[in-house]
Amino acid sequence: MKYDKIDQKLFAENRKCFTSKLKPKSIAIFTSNAIMPKSADASYKWRQNPDLFYLTGIDQEETYLILFPDAPKAEWREVLFVRETNEHIAVWEGKKLNKTEASDYSGIKNVFWSSSFQSLLATFILQAENVYLNLNENDRAGEAKLDAELALANELKQKYPLHHFHRAARIMHELRTQKSKLEVDLLQKAIDIANKGFQRAMRYIKPGVWEYEVEAEITHEYLRNRATGHAYDPIVATGGNACVLHYVSNNAQCKDGDLLLMDCGAEYANYCADLTRTIPVNGRFSKRQKDVYNAVLHVHNEAKKLMKAGMILNDFNASIGSIMEEQLIKLKLLDKSDVKKQDKKNPLYKKYFPHGTAHFLGIDVHDVGNRYTKLKAGAVLTCEPGIYIPKENLGIRIENNILVTNENAVDLMAQIPIEAEHIEEIINEGKAKKAAPKK
Repeated sequence: MKYDKIDQKLFAENRKCFTSKLKPKSIAIFTSNAIMPKSADASYKWRQNPDLFYLTGIDQEETYLILFPDAPKAEWREVLFVRETNEHIAVWEGKKLNKTEASDYSGIKNVFWSSSFQSLLATFILQAENVYLNLNENDRAGEAKLDAELALANELKQKYPLHHFHRAARIMHELRTQKSKLEVDLLQKAIDIANKGFQRAMRYIKPGVWEYEVEAEITHEYLRNRATGHAYDPIVATGGNACVLHYVSNNAQCKDGDLLLMDCGAEYANYCADLTRTIPVNGRFSKRQKDVYNAVLHVHNEAKKLMKAGMILNDFNASIGSIMEEQLIKLKLLDKSDVKKQDKKNPLYKKYFPHGTAHFLGIDVHDVGNRYTKLKAGAVLTCEPGIYIPKENLGIRIENNILVTNENAVDLMAQIPIEAEHIEEIINEGKAKKAAPKK
């Protein structure tokens, strides 16, 4: 692993919280993500199932977890299964965790090889009445594919039709929404690395460089600071490309007078940062660019004030519309009289601000959570308003990561430059250093 070993207390506490919410005589089963074939003998880069990592800290394929708090034998209550290394695996892939190491990472005493999962599960499950299985129930997910979790669910429901099956995801979503201090620390580490990547990009940017060159600078800084990589496909969009919300081609040249939108986040220990800044390629915002930038920053700052325990995320996102409308009227993008007559189900601001302001953040960049219930302290959200004006080749988005508390929100990215003047200062400071004669 590139990241430091995580305190096993995090995973032990997560398991304790999860099992406390199970019905009596229940067994819960979790499996790692499958390895997805790419072509020939190649596979796509593998990433651990977020829920399994949340409960075990094991970052390795072919891993299983069984939680059975009411088991008749104490050694059945937490059982971990990991892949056994053989000579072939050691030569071609490298050594895998042994049982002692897996126990040290997870805090689970009873560890077996994955090859014994099916036989031991058959013994355990007959002593239970309820079976909790996990599926991807993120409401942003597309159509379900036959993945490892779904395959296991289909298999077990066919083998044990008289058991009562339940959804583990509902519990996992509730737990994962509220971040512990250890989790916030891991997120902060990812955020600090993202900041270093952004600072490097600011000092590198100038007219004539290409988007992919900026991406390379950011990637370099991430990896040299022990990030696993990008938390998601980076968006490095200059000029009108910034008006494409999920632009990832990153293949255009940055021109004098344009802005560059960078939506990039580092992943550290599977925790994801999500940072967006928009900067002037030549080091100076034009008046129009600065007016739009400051309008977005105003919405960003006002939105943060509304982030607190008790808010409902779906309602929060809808409420930002009126704040954005005021700014769009000031920018003469909307007419006040037209706004008064608008269809409230199809507000006019959506033309320039078509996406929501916040989403959950954690082990996934679009993390699990319920958008329709009141948030408790400990949730981490993005705050990312934007204004996009294709006719002006102008797109601006500003995004920070916010910890929700019972009092004022805590901006986990407060240390990252955000004011237009500060950004200009850093870019031009970098240019001055490059231009200075060498002694």
